Amino acid sequence: MFEAFNLSCVRDERTLFSGLSFTIEPGDMVQIEGRNGAGKTSLLRILAGLSSPDAGEVRWQGVSTRRQRDIFHQQLLYLGHQPGVKSVLTAFENLAFYLSVNGPTVKGNASAEAIYQALENVGLLGYEDVTVAQMSAGQQRRVALARLWLSDAPLWILDEPLTAIDKQGVATLITLFEQHAQQGGMVLLTTHQDLQGVNRHVRKLRLTSAEPV
Repeated sequence: MFEAFNLSCVRDERTLFSGLSFTIEPGDMVQIEGRNGAGKTSLLRILAGLSSPDAGEVRWQGVSTRRQRDIFHQQLLYLGHQPGVKSVLTAFENLAFYLSVNGPTVKGNASAEAIYQALENVGLLGYEDVTVAQMSAGQQRRVALARLWLSDAPLWILDEPLTAIDKQGVATLITLFEQHAQQGGMVLLTTHQDLQGVNRHVRKLRLTSAEPV
């Protein structure tokens, strides 16, 4: 179980949210909603342990993530606004590097074949030997998204994963999210797109306490 307990976040003397509590159980898909400036990205960064709340705490399996940071991060796949890939490496090398440092949380004995399949799933087959620096922003984003097919982490925290993705790619990703939840995983995401075609219930959490910008 993943739990946010009484979270508060203040940025530039402006309260984005306060007293925010919710839980995510295995099999849940949760969409964070809110207008621009409501604090969606700030919330996801707090939940992923990349920044600290001004009050409250985040718990994994009933224990504060601050007290078990390494264990928690081994169970987490976080994809933020930035793709988080190395520009000097090729698409293939980036995913191979990801596998090398995330051994316990990759699917089975992931191999070169698995990397090629992941790249095909995001429409980058044929680009495996292209350095990320030579790719468009959308292609770099897809290199990062390919990790989803390689990860066995139960908790996925995704910040706008459907941005700059074509209609077919969006449908493919939504299917993957559903499969992950059906297998007992947890998906927490922000998106401006309507999650059309989702066959399971998607819980929605709306951030409404942000003051006008």
